[in-house]
Formats: sequence, C-alpha cells, structure tokens
Amino acid sequence: MTNREAQIFQWIVENPMISQEELAAKAGIARSSAAVHISNLMKKGYILGKGYVTSGPDYCAVIGGASMDIGGVPEEALVEGDSSAGRAVRSFGGTGRNIAHNLRLLGVGTKLVTAIGDDEYARKIIENCEELGIDISSSLKTVRADTAIHLYISDEKGNRRLAVSDRRINDHLTASFVTPKMEMLNKARMVILDTNIPEETIALVCERCKAPVFAAPVSAQSAEKLLEVLDRIALVVCSKSEAEVLSGIRIQDKDSLERAADIIMEKGVKNVFILAEKGVYCACYDEQFMQSAGGVEQVGVNGAPDAFMAGVTLGFMKHMSIRQMAKLGQAAAGMTMEVEENVNPQLCVPAVAERAKIEL
Repeated sequence: MTNREAQIFQWIVENPMISQEELAAKAGIARSSAAVHISNLMKKGYILGKGYVTSGPDYCAVIGGASMDIGGVPEEALVEGDSSAGRAVRSFGGTGRNIAHNLRLLGVGTKLVTAIGDDEYARKIIENCEELGIDISSSLKTVRADTAIHLYISDEKGNRRLAVSDRRINDHLTASFVTPKMEMLNKARMVILDTNIPEETIALVCERCKAPVFAAPVSAQSAEKLLEVLDRIALVVCSKSEAEVLSGIRIQDKDSLERAADIIMEKGVKNVFILAEKGVYCACYDEQFMQSAGGVEQVGVNGAPDAFMAGVTLGFMKHMSIRQMAKLGQAAAGMTMEVEENVNPQLCVPAVAERAKIEL
C-alpha cells in the first residue's frame, strides 16, 4: 500500500459512504486519480466491494514514543578512542511511532498518542504522520520539552552498538493527559502501549480500557512498569531479558524459556511472544512452541521488534492462530532487517503474506 493509498483508505474507513469527489478534494487530486487509487485498493484486498466495505477494523490506538533517530555508521570496524569515517543517518523513530508506521503500511487505521515538542523535529514527524495517514490529533504538542532524540553508533555491518536516548518528553504523557482520550481508546480494536510512557499512565489504560491492551516493553528496565498490570494485558511481545523481568526467573535454556512463558501467562497475559536467538517462543492458553526464524537473522535489530508487533496485531485482527500471528510477525520483522531505516517502506500485506506463506 502506497502512502497515498493508505491516506485514502483511512478516510474510507472513517466514512465508508464518502464519495470519490470528496476523496479527491481531501487529497487535492483529480477524481479520476482517486478512482485509480480505489481500484488499486480493491485489487489488493483492502476494499471488498461497492459501498467501500473494508477488510480491516476501524482503527488501532498506539500510545508511546516518537523520536528523531540520528546515527553514525562507520565504513570499517570501529576503533575505540578514535574517529571513524562513515555516514550520518537520520530517520523517524520511537517504538510507538514505529509500530504505528508499520500498521499503516499493513493497511490498519491507526491513531497515535505521543508527545512532541515545538521544534523542527516535531514538524517533520507531524508531516510524516500526515503523509502516512496516521491520526495524531490526540497527541501532545508542548513547548515544555524538546522532541525525543535517539543517538546511536552502529558497527560496519549496521548493527547498533551504543546509544543514548533523550525521551524526557514522554514523561508528559501523564494519566491526566490520557484520561480524556479514554473514549477514543475504548472504541479501538486494540490499544498498544510501549513502556516509554509513565507507569501511572500504563496503569490507567490497563484499568479502564475496554479494548484489548497489547504491550511492547522497550527495555528490561522499563518492563518493570508492567508487573502490576499483567492480568490486564492481552498480548505481549518481549525480548529474553524483558521476559526475565516479567517472569522473575533467569532464562538459560529451552526449559527455562518455557517456564518463563508459563509464569507470564499465570500472571494473566493471554498471548506471549518472546523474541529469542533462534526464533520466537510463542505461548497461549492451549499451546506453546518455538517457531524457527526460518533463515532470518535474530529479531532484535533496529525496528524489527516493532514490525513484529505490527504483524501479530494484523493476525490478531484477522482472528488467526498464534502460529499464524507469529509467522506474520516474523515476515514483517524480516523485511525490516533488510533496510537501514527503522521501518521498511516496502512493507505491505501482499509482501508479508507471501513471506509468511499465509493467505490474507
């Protein structure tokens, strides 16, 4: 799905009775061009027929960080204590924003609740979200803090080795700010939280939200914010170190990995995905298994976990089994690991379905 198609699809989801003339006016294009985009959406399976019956839900809500990522990629191996020739790379980042971006590329209507400042980076993030069709009308725009920045250094292969993140602006996503958004959150198909937001906000959403709540821990330290609300979490995607925090045990082998998943489910989580070295360990109420990466590198570089969350979310929306959800997640993550950016712009339903060998 192209950016323009994603934008038009979102308008159709919000108003299935919208005319081609209205779509053309909103997009600033000719009616004939709008008709071409609609035809393409029908061919790709996003629109099922006349009356603009869509194949997806209304929207998914994401609460989390948005940042500008600035990185250095050396031409050769890094030399400690010395300067290395290389490239400076800028890209849009933030776990919440990345998940929202991936969801839009997969044709899912998305509302992002994040915090941005009154600066150049904020304006770029707003413009990018508008191009993608991500609704950020419920986000916080403040002059009290700068937009988040993530600074990193990669090795010559592109793997990130060192990083410093200034995410202090996310502290402004308080429970009092999110409370007026509860009606919007309750109408979502699901709400995805990244743990860069305050613990009190996570607790509020988990306590009051009627929609299923998914969690994306962004670090072992911030995973601790979920410990008191695991009984309210429908799905979690976590790394091994984050699973150790959630379960309270050390993961050293397959048996301890299985036990960690058991404990997390005993605490109330219904669907558990632990991103491991050789694949993804999946667990739900009636089955547990390790799903091999199938030749794909370890999930865990750059924005791969965020793409994995978007893939399993799409599978959940389509009422798929946990095995199929994991395949979609791995397919999306695999595509992300092929590019330098946090999100692969070529991500789309047909590409993910083909990789996962699943009919969508």
